[in-house]
Parts: sequence; C-alpha cells; structure tokens
Amino acid sequence: MAEQQANQITLETPVQFLKGVGPARGKAFGELDVRTVGDLLEYYPRDWVFLPEPVQICDVRANQTVCIVGIVEQTDWQPYRKIPIFEITLADETGLMRVVWFHGRYLINQLEPGKVLLVHGKAKKYKYQLQMSNPKFIVLQEDQPRGPEAFSGPVYPATAKLQSWQIKKIMRSHIDEMAPLVPELFDEAFSKKNELMARPIAFRQIHGPDDEDTLAQAKRRLKYDELFLMQAGLALRRYHVQHGNPAIPMRCEETIDHRIRRRFPFILTEDQENVIGEVVADMAKEIPMNRLLQGDVGSGKTVVALYAALTAVANKCQAVIMAPTEILARQHYQNMERFLKGSRVKRELIVGGITGKKRQAVLERIKTGDVDIVVGTVALLQGDIDYANLGLVIIDEQHKFGVHQRAGLRKGRSPHCLVMTATPIPRTLAMTAFGDLDVSVIKHSPPGRGEVITRWVQPHDRNKAMDFIRQRLKAKKQAYFVYPRIDSEEPGDSEKTDIRAAVDEYHRLQSTVFPEFKVGLLHGQMPTEEKKDIMAAFRAGKLDVLVSTVVIEVGVDIPNATMMVIENANRFGLAQLHQLRGRIGRGQSKSYCFLFAETEDETAVSRLDIMTRSRDGFEIAEHDLKLRGPGELFSTRQHGLPDLKIANIVEDFDLLNLARRDAFAMIQIDPTLTQKPHALIRGELIKRFGTKLGLVDVG
Repeated sequence: MAEQQANQITLETPVQFLKGVGPARGKAFGELDVRTVGDLLEYYPRDWVFLPEPVQICDVRANQTVCIVGIVEQTDWQPYRKIPIFEITLADETGLMRVVWFHGRYLINQLEPGKVLLVHGKAKKYKYQLQMSNPKFIVLQEDQPRGPEAFSGPVYPATAKLQSWQIKKIMRSHIDEMAPLVPELFDEAFSKKNELMARPIAFRQIHGPDDEDTLAQAKRRLKYDELFLMQAGLALRRYHVQHGNPAIPMRCEETIDHRIRRRFPFILTEDQENVIGEVVADMAKEIPMNRLLQGDVGSGKTVVALYAALTAVANKCQAVIMAPTEILARQHYQNMERFLKGSRVKRELIVGGITGKKRQAVLERIKTGDVDIVVGTVALLQGDIDYANLGLVIIDEQHKFGVHQRAGLRKGRSPHCLVMTATPIPRTLAMTAFGDLDVSVIKHSPPGRGEVITRWVQPHDRNKAMDFIRQRLKAKKQAYFVYPRIDSEEPGDSEKTDIRAAVDEYHRLQSTVFPEFKVGLLHGQMPTEEKKDIMAAFRAGKLDVLVSTVVIEVGVDIPNATMMVIENANRFGLAQLHQLRGRIGRGQSKSYCFLFAETEDETAVSRLDIMTRSRDGFEIAEHDLKLRGPGELFSTRQHGLPDLKIANIVEDFDLLNLARRDAFAMIQIDPTLTQKPHALIRGELIKRFGTKLGLVDVG
C-alpha cells in the first residue's frame, strides 16, 4: 500500500508514506510543520557544505586543506596560556593529528574522548608535527554513514528525533521524484527576462547542489518566488481596498482648513504640512485612503490625525481613533480635549472600564450619529458598536495590531484609513509588512523641543547620576524610573538577582534614595482607575518621581518630566529604548536619559552605544534590523502574510525590489489573476494566504 502510494506521490501526499519515513518519523516531521511532500520540498537546508573526500592521517602533507575522520583520543583545555586553547588528539588507523581551537572553552562538553569526528581545515607544521587550527568539524553519530557523500551537501535544521543526516538521506532518496511535481509559475519569456532557473530544477539543486554556482542560482530562484508571491498578495490586498466599496469623498475647502487651523495654537512644521496635503488629497477621492504615517517620537503625528478627523467631521462623517493601550487612548483624548475646548465637535472615549448603562448610552449616541469622534482601545472592535456614518479610521501604534483587527474596525464599510507608528520602520520592512499602504513620513520634530542627552551609566557612576537627578528634582523637574519587570519574585526567576524590579525599587527610592520627594508606582497589573489616578497626579506635578514598567512606552506626554532612568537597559530592545526615551524632551527644557547597565554582551553594548550617539529613530531602526535580522522585528503572521522560509528581506533587498515591481505590474494588468498564464500563481496565492486576503473571492 505504502509502496503503491510512493509510486503515485503528489505534493499533497502525507510525508509518512515516503519510503524510509513511516508513522514515527512522519510525526517527528509534523513537529517541524512538515506534513506533506510539498512541505518537505520547502524544508530548506540552513547551510550547505562542500567538502573533499576524507583522507587518512598518514597521507596528510603540510599546507594541504583536507578532510579527516577519526576518533577523539584525548582532550585538553589550557586556559592559562596567553591565548587559551582547547586541544584534542584525533586518531585513525594510520596515525594521530593534533587539532586546536583558540578560545575553545565552548567545546569542552561537545568534543569528548570516544567521539567520532570529521574535521576540515588546513594542516600546518607546528614544532615538527602536523596540526590543524580552528577547523570546521562535524560530530558523527554511530549509525551515520561514513562515505564522502555523507559529509557534503545540505545541512538541515534538526531535532533530537530527526537529525540532519537522516533528513538528508530521505531527501536524497526522493528528490528525483518530488522535484518534477513542482509547477512552473512563470512562462519562458518571463523567466528568461529575470534570469530565473526552472523551478523544478531549483528544488532539485537546493536539496542536492552540483556545485556552489548552481546552488546560488537555485537559491535566487526560490527566494524570488517567495518574495513575488508575498508582494502579489500585498498588491491584491491594495487592489481590494481601492476597488471594493467606495469611500465617501471628503472635501477640505479653504473655510474648513481655516476653521481647523484655528484650533492649533502654533504654526505647523513643513513635514506636517506636506503630510496633511497627502492625507487631504487621499480623503478627497472615492478610493479609500490606506496610508501609513511614520513619525519619530514627539514629531507631531497627533496634530495630523486630528486634522484628518476634523476634516471628516466637517464632511458630516464620524471618525474613530484607536490606540493599543488605555493610557495612550486617554492621552489622545486629553490632547484632543485641549485643542477642541469650546468646539461643537462631539467626542467620546471608549475603554474597557466603561460598562453597563453608561456604555449603552454612549453606544446609542454613536449609532444615531450624535458623536463625531470616538477615541478608544481594542474595545472599539467589539460587535455591539455600530456607527451612523463612519468615514475615517485612525489607528495609532499600527504595529501592535494585527491585520485582522484593523479589518474588524471597518465592519464591511470602506472608511478612509490612516495608520500611524512612532516606531520608524526601515524601508525593507515598510515594503514588506506595509507594502499595500502609501507611506508618509514626518522626519523633524516641531521647534522648541528641548535637547535630550543620553548617557550609559556604569555601576561606579550610579551615585553621581542619582545626585544629579536629586538636584533637578529640587528644581521642580520630574523623573521616570523604568524597570524591566514588576516584581522580583516572579516564578522561575530566583537566580536572576541582577534584574531590578519596579515594586522593590519603588519602596527603596521612596524610603532611602529620595525620601524628601513624592514617588509613585505604575505598572500594567494595577486596576484601571488606580493607573488613571497615578498618571493624573504625575501630570499635575503632585508626584516628583514615577516608577514604572514599559507601560509608559507609548503616548505619555508630560513636558515637565525631563529625566529618565532605564534600569537593566541591556535587557531592552532598541525600539523599546527609543520609545521610552521619547517620553522625555517633550517641553523646552534640556532632558536627560540615563541607561543603567552592566554588560559585556556585544549586541547589548552595540544597542547602548547607538542610543548614546543618535536620536534619529530611522537610523536606530536600521541599526536594530542589522543587529537582530528581520525575523524578530517582522511578524509575517500578524500582517496576514505567509512566513518567509528562504528569503531574507535585508540580505535580499535587491531581489525584493525586483519581485515587488513584477508582482504589482502583474496585478495592474490582471487584477483578478484569471488570465490563463496566471492560473498557477492564483492557485499558489490561495494556498499560501488562504482566505486571509479574500483571495478566494477574487474575480
């Protein structure tokens, strides 16, 4: 039965029916998200090794680059040397070879006597004997093949149940029957123009390359396909928004513009003017606006958002402003109240704490059109909220909402949509995660903002920093103290004594460090009303110091707070550090950010270093992308996109540009992908995106 199915395999055949797999290994593959033959083909190697055939030790000559297979006879860690070394004696039936690794302490538990080892490197004479220094190596398992083909070729991400060589053996047995099953997505002319290897050949070569040049061509082809399909999905999503239900066109004549500007007691910056021009032009069309507004912390995005909301209200439409946290929603509402004091614009705040009859009354007013602007959190997504004439949706801190949450707010309508983020997005990410949106950028902060000085404070300078803060507190300035966690007694963390916690430090700062000042505590587990009261007291100047967790990361705007201490700053990501620092420097006074950290970790040092050098969020975001890679920064699933399995949007940026250009051009010509040459691409998109982008309904 299994043999019969193996003879008739398709891309949908369960992987367990392949010869050499079976139910147990099939289950192990399932844990790697490999369930079908198609999944197995897309289980790409993490590396490729091109090694010569192993030679015996007696045949090795000085200055030769060779492969040797032998048994580890003895090991020796020598930490006392000027450069510490880890040394082994490797033996085969013909002789012994000395092998050393400089700074090799990490190998003590990996390379023990009795292990069988393959080493690949250059043999050199040292004190009249041959030795290898810092060679590459593979620890061979007892049942692992020893032939030369076992050492070269692909290296797969493995588990304890399924090792790389076992996956390679299965691939090698079946690749000739699996690769031809893969359909070719593009016609010959398209492939030739873009210099793309045939798709079935690319799969054959990625799992068993003839040489490094052929491997490079195979990788390029499969990366291109992945990026093309992602960009085609984005192009289709954009087409749906633009050609689905029309939006209400909203005019912003001179009289409306004049009325709105009267609300702002300052002159708008050139960046704000440019972005408002783009937003107003979008809102004047029947095509729904779908615009991403990037602006660094404190750059004045809120003013643009309010201008757009008031344009909607002037056109007899409702506007919604949605924020990821209650603190940020209240902040938006308070800012709006400041600008709209005495105005006839009716506005409401909806957060989780508003319940019962009060909530019902507000919902009724929204439904009948008696509310013009609604501000809130994800509570705005609840099914019981209905709008009389929703014309504009504004979503702040866009990256904290998934694509489905954003779609939920539209509720079948096509309002104009403005999404904002204070986390600057590198161009590579913007083209991928937000490739279906038009992008506006506010680069410069409004004039009159104070300088922010950032210092990395080592333990021996802590007291000096505290004395400086004390002097500023005496001058009636306020300070934030931010901690990575709420409590030191968190489960499973007893050994992490170096991590300071907000609750403990709040008591210490209040009783010992700053007994003459008023200290408050704020964290995410506090009741809503208590959080609200604490923020109100700090805003009113009744508290001098606010001890907090990252709950203040976005939206808190208190001009008199000119100092920030971030404890264990090495434990925060760059984007988070930049966001936190953005809470100070909101007024005209000079502000100070102190990063308290003791670390020798290279990545952490690099983060702290760029924070002290730069305040440019875009420069910091690019640096973060280089440090961490796109994997951690870019959650494809959150954006309704399939995961990237082989392409890397940073390393493959040129290919991303090419794929984007081709995909958007194709959707422009055939927006329903119903032309015969595009049938396979349509099928592949439906398979990858499912119903996430409404692709099943296309056409």
